[in-house]
Amino acid sequence: MREIHVDEIAAAVRDLCLEANYVLGEDVRRAFALAREREVSPLGRQVLEQLLENIAIAESDRVPMCQDTGTVVVFADVGQDVHIVGGAFEEAIDRGVREAYNVGYLRKSMVERPFTARRNTRDNTPAVVHTRLVPGDRLRLALLAKGGGAENMSRLAMLTPADGREGIKRFVLETVKLAGPNACPPVIVGVGIGGTFDSVGRLAKRALLREIGSVNPDPEAAELEAELLEAINRLGIGPQGFGGRVTALAVHVETFPCHIASLPVAVNLQCGPAARHRVVEL
Repeated sequence: MREIHVDEIAAAVRDLCLEANYVLGEDVRRAFALAREREVSPLGRQVLEQLLENIAIAESDRVPMCQDTGTVVVFADVGQDVHIVGGAFEEAIDRGVREAYNVGYLRKSMVERPFTARRNTRDNTPAVVHTRLVPGDRLRLALLAKGGGAENMSRLAMLTPADGREGIKRFVLETVKLAGPNACPPVIVGVGIGGTFDSVGRLAKRALLREIGSVNPDPEAAELEAELLEAINRLGIGPQGFGGRVTALAVHVETFPCHIASLPVAVNLQCGPAARHRVVEL
């Protein structure tokens, strides 16, 4: 049994929040550089150049790359041989979020009582935490700082088995088309297929953690990813909705077995210019 103190967890979450908001991942940068080369629209190309400049300024000046510094979402893989000591696990995560958003002067966006008073919690807590037990004695924390604009454009559908593959494609394309410029394209498209109503959204969000350019190891899912990316980029929405060839940087599909009567599908959109995520293993 390996012990991990909650202070170590809080410190790790604090650092993840700061780095995610200041420094865009190398895979996203590469994707933007490739998008700039592929974009045929002069206006679209200009937008991509401005976004790349914004990314560079955020890193060099240690300032948020976007004014919306997001809801903190943590996917925690807890090794079954780990013993967390010194306090409560989720309280430690919230402490790390609280420290980061105060020390880093990051915008606090979380409100309590969502359909009445909507008072700001003043420290961007609570985080949304998805925990699963895995073999081993390590703790892996994958953190997303998920902006509200693209999140609001995400959708879920309980399709029927008869809708099949083509129904899934129609729903994903319809979601991106309806989002238009509101999801801050070029976007990353996380697609969850299967499971249940409550789990398919987590599949779609977890898909956003994958490295851009990675391919699903399942050949059928990989083929669907490629077809969807090509079809989305034919929509003509373009960077920030000004038209062009590059509407999405990537499509990541994750699947899970489902009931014979069901075909759940979720699409979680991620604004590419602020695709903020970091991973640490303790």
